[in-house]
Amino acid sequence: MDKFFLTKRDTVLVVVDIQERLAAVMSERQKVIGNSLHLIEAAKVLHFPVLLSEQYPKGLGPTVPEIKGALPSYEPIEKLMFGCCGEPMFMEAIASIGKRSVILCGMETHVCVLQTCLGLLREGYAVHVVQDAICSRSKENYRIGTEFMRDAGAVITGTETVLFQLLEKAGTEEFKILSRRIK
Repeated sequence: MDKFFLTKRDTVLVVVDIQERLAAVMSERQKVIGNSLHLIEAAKVLHFPVLLSEQYPKGLGPTVPEIKGALPSYEPIEKLMFGCCGEPMFMEAIASIGKRSVILCGMETHVCVLQTCLGLLREGYAVHVVQDAICSRSKENYRIGTEFMRDAGAVITGTETVLFQLLEKAGTEEFKILSRRIK
């Protein structure tokens, strides 16, 4: 049961490849960007780290401006491997953070998000894939990727579920800030 619980003390957010040229062909672009922004804001308010990846930025462009501007600092980990775990800089960064639960959002569900999820699971992380903060070009690939990750052992969740799990209770300043965002 432990893998189903998120706490701000043991969590890192990984934002996978929400880049200009990739996002341009996604029908769910705005929903994914909006929900990813909610997750980034939660990381800032609740003080947990964010890692950002970019897949071959020379070809796919940089991270979209909305995400780039919301990050505490823009330090993308560039990669050619589809899965983040294939990039030594990513593995060094996530290991140095020392958290065991990963919130995962980004593009595309059935390629980079899936392969990142599998790599993290293999390394012993509890992975929470935020279903309304990931997308693929086709609904079929989105469904296939999501089911694959669930079958592999990831927790498939939603943005609001993640926010309220991390908040734990109402009445705090953090609760007021984050609940205003989702209204």
